[in-house]
Amino acid sequence: MNIKFSILFYLKKPKSYLSGPVPIYLRVTVAGKRAELMTGRTIEPDKWSSVAGRGIGVKEVIRSLNAYLDSLQAKLYEAHRQLIDADAPVTAESLKNKFLGREEKGKMLVKVFEDHNKKIADLVGEEFSPGTLERYTTSLKHTQDFLFWKFGVRDIDIRKIDHAFITDYEHYLRSVRKCSNNTAVKYIKNFGKIIRICLANGWLSSSPFMNYKSKIRTVERVFLSEEELQRMAEKEFASERLAQVRDIFLFSCFTGLAYVDVQKLRYTDIQKGIDGEQWVYKNRQKTDTPSRIPLLPTALRIINKYRQHLQCIHEGRVLPVPSNQKMNAYLKEIADLCGINKQLTFHAARHTFATTITLLNGVPMESVSKMLGHTNLRTTQHYAKILDVKVGEDMQRLRERLKL
Repeated sequence: MNIKFSILFYLKKPKSYLSGPVPIYLRVTVAGKRAELMTGRTIEPDKWSSVAGRGIGVKEVIRSLNAYLDSLQAKLYEAHRQLIDADAPVTAESLKNKFLGREEKGKMLVKVFEDHNKKIADLVGEEFSPGTLERYTTSLKHTQDFLFWKFGVRDIDIRKIDHAFITDYEHYLRSVRKCSNNTAVKYIKNFGKIIRICLANGWLSSSPFMNYKSKIRTVERVFLSEEELQRMAEKEFASERLAQVRDIFLFSCFTGLAYVDVQKLRYTDIQKGIDGEQWVYKNRQKTDTPSRIPLLPTALRIINKYRQHLQCIHEGRVLPVPSNQKMNAYLKEIADLCGINKQLTFHAARHTFATTITLLNGVPMESVSKMLGHTNLRTTQHYAKILDVKVGEDMQRLRERLKL
């Protein structure tokens, strides 16, 4: 990458200057930013051409001065070439350091990532949600693990990150970490923000993401049909543990709350709504956006069922929620026992609320989006795309109209 720069020789008179020779300075400018150098030479102002940036005259002393300034300029061009050849960042400061023979210490990737995450942590609750911090914390850990796996190091100079680094990192996420395509793409996207910070500060001369392409693939969301919900709700389990997990899952199906929001739900989050009924008033853990959810009868029955549960009383929570890992393990068992041939995870409950419970029953998408705490209506629209049943019903109504 050929980054342009300019050189200017100029006189810099001291504040107390009255008369006599004036020091000659050299200014390097790159992308509007300057660095200043002393040449170690002086000249009388009337013997200096500010246009040419050289001494005026043919005397030996002037010719010698101009030759010296020419050599400084040539040395700067050579420093610029060396930076380009080394694919190092070309800034006014890096040119100055190269010219002076100083070894400029590069920024370290993990340190930049940690500084970024600390700034996120400082603003959680104001500009960022806890989920955002958690996402970048996990991304940093994956980056550190990749550095050790690939290079056997705990940190690396930012300037060593190139296109191959990015493609190798993606390969690591998908092969070693067993991330899905979409999960890997999201981690790479988080990493990309750190690269943009480095580019903005001039720590990198070019983006390693140039010519790199990745794409989020549309994934079919798993949700339960009305018949499957009914089957699960009516199932008698010999194990109290499975019955409890079923109830918590159903609660999420009828509220749309994500796992972490169900786990942290307290009675103070349940208040009388504008219609006089009980509502959940809670900000989503992931995005810190507000969710306002009227409680349906099934959800209220589940709340009342566990009101005197010892774990709920001890922890001050509405429901006795086990770990997400245990929930998902038990849900697989529940799906088998209920004859539900789907890869059931807790998040399927949120999808079920969006589809089977609300959209299929005519609840407007804007209302569903608000209850789910989505920041963008397009996120909610993804659910509408998978509802073949709704499409069939809409077309049947159209057929009936066209008969008229």
